Amino acid sequence: MAKISEHYVLIIPKDVARWLGYDDTGPRDAWKIGDQFINVNVTSESHEASLLWFLWYVRQCGGSNRIMSTDNGGQQRKFIGGSQQISERIADKLGKDKLLLEHAVCSITQNDQSMQVSCLNGEVFKCRHVILAVPLPLQTRLTFDPPLPSLRNQLIQRAPMGSVIKTFMYYDRPFWQEMGHSGAAIIDDEEALIEFIFADTKPDGTKPAIMGFILAGRARKYVTLTKEERRDKICKLYAKVFETDQALKCVHYEEQNWLAEQWSGGCYTVMMPPGFLTTFGREIRKPVGRIHFAGTETATEWSGYMEGAVQAGERAAREILFDRGEIDQSEILKDEPENEFVKPMPFPTTFFERNAPSVGGLLKILGCVSTLAVACSGAIFYRRFKT
Repeated sequence: MAKISEHYVLIIPKDVARWLGYDDTGPRDAWKIGDQFINVNVTSESHEASLLWFLWYVRQCGGSNRIMSTDNGGQQRKFIGGSQQISERIADKLGKDKLLLEHAVCSITQNDQSMQVSCLNGEVFKCRHVILAVPLPLQTRLTFDPPLPSLRNQLIQRAPMGSVIKTFMYYDRPFWQEMGHSGAAIIDDEEALIEFIFADTKPDGTKPAIMGFILAGRARKYVTLTKEERRDKICKLYAKVFETDQALKCVHYEEQNWLAEQWSGGCYTVMMPPGFLTTFGREIRKPVGRIHFAGTETATEWSGYMEGAVQAGERAAREILFDRGEIDQSEILKDEPENEFVKPMPFPTTFFERNAPSVGGLLKILGCVSTLAVACSGAIFYRRFKT
């Protein structure tokens, strides 16, 4: 168990603990597992994120094993040709003439019949519906007429983006493989700027590289360094991790500093703080007139991932079809069809994981145990008093 606050605990399955490099963990290691698990999955610190939201986040990705695994899990595959193909294929279907780049929207006006979308470059567009697939905090930059409902207006001010710098260190050869290592590691060092690394060599063996995440608070700490300073620190860190000076001989370094991105504000997704879901959870996907909300943070499965972004976009499109009378309301929310080529296989589970009670069930068990304990204590006291 990893303590998240003075009131709550987070249970980490043993398989995940072993994946993170810990066996027979003591209190300190358990605390560290919880922090690392939160850092890598939602690019936030444990004291920043809502426990309720984080548990939901892991659950809607299929559980802790599924979200973390590089085999039969969320970290398993990459796109041949790059993930930008998702956007490119959508653009092909829409027609490139309908896709307008460099048209930053600044205001949205609506009435009962139509919408008006104004851009910073002065262009104005009229339409019947708007799908807003913009990260929640960036929606505060838009002007709405009429103004957003009060809860929606508060919602978009209370969910910041996560913090991460994704780094790639290229070498002339995969020295880690020559040493018998996979290239994947969890770095348990408070002073290290990177916690998680993976080998990122191309499938044909070319361009050997190690990918590393600078996560959450560390990203905010080390973002003040120059790119070259981060590169040098990472090289020295890898030399320490792999115990070889070969790690110092990088031939190229690339990074994506998501903290500096003007049009996303961070990565991977929004971070929902304590109290957010219970106060605003029902508002996240609720349309405002003819404005419909998409984006991966509004997904119900694989929120925070590209799969979630696609699901959310399809759901928003079905909301419009319903408004136009083309589908029934029951058709708006649909489960994504299973990929026939990439089917998730079940993970082996322990007896406790298979039979863990729900919150309500746990409270009932505790209530019964407490009642039984009181009854036993009363019986013992009665016997002693009687004698």
